[in-house]
Amino acid sequence: MTTTPSVPEPAPAGRIPLIGETAPAFEALTTQGPIHFPKDYAGKWVILFSHPADFTPVCTTEFMTFATMMPEFKKLNCDLVGLSIDSHYAHIAWLRTIKEKIKFKNMANVEVTFPLIADVKMEVARLYGMVQPGASDTQAVRAVFIIDPKAKIRAVLYYPLSNGRNFPEIKRLLIALQTTDQYDCATPADWQPGDDVIVPPPGSCGTAKERVEKPEPNAYALDWFMTFKKLPKTK
Repeated sequence: MTTTPSVPEPAPAGRIPLIGETAPAFEALTTQGPIHFPKDYAGKWVILFSHPADFTPVCTTEFMTFATMMPEFKKLNCDLVGLSIDSHYAHIAWLRTIKEKIKFKNMANVEVTFPLIADVKMEVARLYGMVQPGASDTQAVRAVFIIDPKAKIRAVLYYPLSNGRNFPEIKRLLIALQTTDQYDCATPADWQPGDDVIVPPPGSCGTAKERVEKPEPNAYALDWFMTFKKLPKTK
């Protein structure tokens, strides 16, 4: 007798969606036009992220960094979607200011071309648990949701209002998730693209013995439960 695997339902409004759940659906106006999420992004990875407010310094540095890295994410089949509890026209004015006036590190004349959601009524922010009263009732914390091509939430990161995100880590985690999917593996602590990956532990005593005595090609066992393997150099 076979059973059909259950499909996780979206999280109830107001609760943070959990890893493995379907990304809550919504329609919204953005700086790039209306979107239907996640339907418009079927077949792609998405980084959906929130920021506290327009015309704030930390958020400005973050948007400049994401916009500069956007081609790197595109190469990974990943789109960016931002959100804050501000109006559509405030978004437009802020993004124009970033391009025309702001310089940060080696970045200047930065044009933000990924969509920024206008969410004055906090509908999307509450749907994704981005408003946390202990931090603020009127601003979203710095949430990051990595969503896969099947609209499943694969990673959730939350930062406080006061501290900017680590963008190389967001990209590293995206690559790690893609690597895990492609090669049916796990990644160890501090893994970087190109490092060896971990083979899932064996499920029986016989397999455990064979894993140590006759590891698969390009693999090496430190113990029965801990086996690493090398990925193709071109990857």
